[in-house]
Amino acid sequence: MDLLIVRATGADAGEILTLQRAAYVAEAIAHDSFIPPLVEPLDSVAARIAANLVLAARAGHRLVGTVQARLEDGTCHVGRLAVVPDLQGRGIGSRLLSELEDRVPAARRYELFTGGLSEANIRLYQRLGYTVFDHRSNPDGLPLVYLEKFINR
Repeated sequence: MDLLIVRATGADAGEILTLQRAAYVAEAIAHDSFIPPLVEPLDSVAARIAANLVLAARAGHRLVGTVQARLEDGTCHVGRLAVVPDLQGRGIGSRLLSELEDRVPAARRYELFTGGLSEANIRLYQRLGYTVFDHRSNPDGLPLVYLEKFINR
């Protein structure tokens, strides 16, 4: 699949919101919870794009994946990795995460979290070199697994 990964702009906010809602439905069902990506308003997505590095993966004109990052004190906080449901499992998420790591060369450490019941996500991150370092719950009691990856540059 030809995939073009570019930095998202404010014009991408609506498409990113639609993509993340579609991609996170299975996660919400698994955790029996309305997770933040499902209820985030459009202005919040636009603000994230303006304040963070947000990547958009396109196959032709179709937005098929997205991920965001924020660098703080040498740690790149990775979030909102999402791939359209009909193309999950085809390497798009791995490519997005690899591209994100390449675009944040100042990071010494990458950190992300996923739902505690998201076994496929956890396996993906571990396959890409991330290790579990903590288990926490969000304010609504949703179990989360935190993973990290150290980079020696």
